[in-house]
Amino acid sequence: MKKNTNGTKKSGRGIKTLIPVVIILFVFIGIPLLLIQYQASRTGMTWGQVVERVMNRSGSGENIAEVMPDSKKGEQIDFLNPVLIGQSFEEPPLISHVQAVDLDKDGLLDVIVCDSKGNFISWIRQDSLGVFTEKILADELIAPAHVQAYDFDNDGDLDLLVAVMGMLFPNNDKIGSVVVLENDGNFNFTKHVIVDKIARVTDVRGGDLDGDGDNDLAVAQFGYDDGETRWIENLGNWKFKSHILQNLSGPINVEVVDIDKDGDNDLISLVSQEWEEIYCFVNDGKGNFQPKLLYGSSNQDFGSSGIYMADVDQDGDDDILYTNGDAFDYIPPQGRPWHGVQWLENKGDLKFQFHRICNFTGAYNARPTDIDGDGDLDLFVVSAFNLWERPDALSFIWLENTGNMQFVKHSIAKIPTHLLSLELGDFNNDGLMDMVTGAMHAYPPYTHMSRVALWMNNGKMMKKN
Repeated sequence: MKKNTNGTKKSGRGIKTLIPVVIILFVFIGIPLLLIQYQASRTGMTWGQVVERVMNRSGSGENIAEVMPDSKKGEQIDFLNPVLIGQSFEEPPLISHVQAVDLDKDGLLDVIVCDSKGNFISWIRQDSLGVFTEKILADELIAPAHVQAYDFDNDGDLDLLVAVMGMLFPNNDKIGSVVVLENDGNFNFTKHVIVDKIARVTDVRGGDLDGDGDNDLAVAQFGYDDGETRWIENLGNWKFKSHILQNLSGPINVEVVDIDKDGDNDLISLVSQEWEEIYCFVNDGKGNFQPKLLYGSSNQDFGSSGIYMADVDQDGDDDILYTNGDAFDYIPPQGRPWHGVQWLENKGDLKFQFHRICNFTGAYNARPTDIDGDGDLDLFVVSAFNLWERPDALSFIWLENTGNMQFVKHSIAKIPTHLLSLELGDFNNDGLMDMVTGAMHAYPPYTHMSRVALWMNNGKMMKKN
């Protein structure tokens, strides 16, 4: 008697037929769904928001891989006269941040310095008009990235909030920390480590984030492959609780601002690496945040380097001043032709419109001020990663606002080079805006170096008007 094998053969053929179908379905449906779920879990967004993000980026007309339209070029200007302040140096300085602030409230601006060569926070105090001395306030802070002078404990004096990377260059180890330097009122600072052994921390800002009357912390953790954005809840008596908002690598800045004008503090975060995105974390007033993507570049090598909140067009709301000029991912670091400056115009209802201002290789920090007294905001920008071997490479520029948000690019300086940090302030109380820069000489050439430079405004621009 013969065995009936037809059913078995047909069943086998059916399974073999189904296998390619299953593979195709997995490739075209399963993998995209897994990727969407992965992105949703890291960003904190819903599936729908992730899909919208992908569609917006893929459909963007922006092609930053090509050089974008540049601003007009104007004459070189000479109304800023630089002078070095603070410590002298022999080795190439590594200044990661400077802040202009009157720390001792004597009516004269000082400078707070993050020194990643010496691994300390220092105070360049203006003892009397034009006389500066530098004092180390806290050491053993490995690669401090950012400092904010802020009355964290509400006792009437300025404390210092410090983002500590743990290592200047890319690293995946959990070596970052958040530190508050508590001022006793006599400029003796007690070090409080709020959290440590986390991904490298690049920014920390203070503000009441849950509406309970005390100050909390917003934190950007660059990490390397693994980073985070979090807020740290102040429980009182120097006790804290962390809340993770997003698990993306590359956060550089986090700003505390009431962007939607509903009476509570929201967060604006810049995420670099392959993301190149700006997020808003919308606060419900009680410390519950919802992420919203405000902008994403279609160029994964855009090189996001910094954001700064300001009413750039002076229409009554906060816009986002945005630089892209980071090149730390390259060895040696090399600026890219699409580096430059832009601003995101606040159109209301958490919608922002991208406006390119100019190309500027290595652009790292931008600050606004009406330098010429014509009623609109001009922009000042420094470069940390220009192509310094070129004779026309600039380290410092002025973008003159000629009206209607049109800008003309003026050269301020070619040297010193490697300018990473920029802050503005009237240092001699003459009513004119001066500027202070910090230099990050992490790679050659080492021929035109500075550490901290004060650029005094001689008033020539005001005399022209």
